[in-house]
Amino acid sequence: MPCEQPDSGAAPARYVLGVDVGSTVVKCHVYDRAAAVRGSSCRKVESLYPHPGWVELDPEVLWSQFIGVIEEAVRAAGLHMRQIAGLGISTQRGTFITWHKRTGRTFHNFISWQDLRSAELVNSWNKSLLLKVIHVIFTVLHFLTGNDRYLAPSFLTFSTHQTSMKLSWVFKNVHEAEEAAKKNNCCFGTVDTWLLYRLTKGSVYATDYSNASSTGIFEPFTKCWNPTLCNLLSIPMSVFPSVKDTSFSFGSTDSEIFGVPIPIMAVVADQQSAMFGECCFHPGDVKLTMGTGGFWNVNTGEHLFASRGSLYPLIGWKIGEEVVYLTEGSISDIGTAIKWAQDIELFTNVDETAKMAQSVADSQGVCFIPALQVSGDDPCLCASFMGLKLSTNRNHLVRAILESVAFRNKLLYDIIVKKVHIPLQTIRADGGVSNNSFVMQMTSDLINKKIEKPANADMSSLGAAFLAGLASGFWTDKEQLKKLRHIEVVFEPQKDPEEYRSAMDAWLQAMKHSLHW
Repeated sequence: MPCEQPDSGAAPARYVLGVDVGSTVVKCHVYDRAAAVRGSSCRKVESLYPHPGWVELDPEVLWSQFIGVIEEAVRAAGLHMRQIAGLGISTQRGTFITWHKRTGRTFHNFISWQDLRSAELVNSWNKSLLLKVIHVIFTVLHFLTGNDRYLAPSFLTFSTHQTSMKLSWVFKNVHEAEEAAKKNNCCFGTVDTWLLYRLTKGSVYATDYSNASSTGIFEPFTKCWNPTLCNLLSIPMSVFPSVKDTSFSFGSTDSEIFGVPIPIMAVVADQQSAMFGECCFHPGDVKLTMGTGGFWNVNTGEHLFASRGSLYPLIGWKIGEEVVYLTEGSISDIGTAIKWAQDIELFTNVDETAKMAQSVADSQGVCFIPALQVSGDDPCLCASFMGLKLSTNRNHLVRAILESVAFRNKLLYDIIVKKVHIPLQTIRADGGVSNNSFVMQMTSDLINKKIEKPANADMSSLGAAFLAGLASGFWTDKEQLKKLRHIEVVFEPQKDPEEYRSAMDAWLQAMKHSLHW
């Protein structure tokens, strides 16, 4: 039911909504023309674990949370729904669902990007002769043509995090989905697509380029769903939605939902949204998000860089004729590790951790290896504390956890510098862990670069609102958006990176001992 609103007559549309459906929370912020937050709401995302390694979300619960945070945020701002000029939706990437095209009935819960049910399928494919043949063919094609679109398939390996493998699992194990697909009655959608479908009562079935490229099934070079990959994995091409611009009029919410129709003016993947919210609009701009996990994104402009190993290419956003590409590297278990430490009562409030770490000169040789979730690279990586002594106290343990974040930031930054042949410009940080001054300062010291932190760390919501505001005419252009940025603090290098060498060397050694456990 729509929330009750005070009757305000023909109130002018002076606000935009930015909703971020993340892995741990669903947030909505109401922004005015100065990009100031006028009202907010937040609800915790409840994950389901029906079998070991399986991670799901109940679609009806997620729908209720999504509608709830919008209604609560608008109410908190003291506004009427008629005053909303547009809605922008940022979503977690890779989480998906399938449903019946005619009835809208879902075939299963949302399968999370963290889900591991495809592990056997992944192992089977990675050991297969066919994959080795594919590597040889594309290696030869890349050598002969020099075309980077052949580089990624030349070293393709599958992981449990990839949407493609889990979707293949669905069509092998969910009979209803398989039968519906045979009759062209099956729809596939990431969170954004399903929300669009529900918000418009089934009249809009679409996604955007940022979300599509994050599935691993969409070919960023050709900007099409990948028929070769789908054929290999027995995924019918008929299940995919159309792909639209990121900042685009997707239609309006059905008037029964909020009492009035609200224009849906943007859908965007969460990391790309944070990049846009940070105003990383130019080649070489860098965004570092530290939340549940960590993500380094580099704007590579109109050039799509394919790279081996830790980096992968994505479409950042498409607005009209402009297509902006990104290179991304990721780190697992950042916020997850800190939350775990809180759960076992190493500290009471997360705000204490920076002072705890700073209260000791070093970790006293203690190293923390974060592997609390199964790693796609090494499923046998063992989470551990090493170097414990009788004199070790909570402060040393907390410092070791925070140091592990900075050390991994340093490793990934060095890979980016080596492989991305674009001069790196401004580095801007966001996400909950960016509020930790110890992690931020140590990262700045290790990479020997300035890092800007905005006053508002919820960049995914702001990015979605910015994109919706551009599409609706609420804001004029990117130059105007840049003027709305507010930097809270700039972390500048204060120590020589060499001062950390012995501690980082010890941590790297500890990491080696935790491999293949």
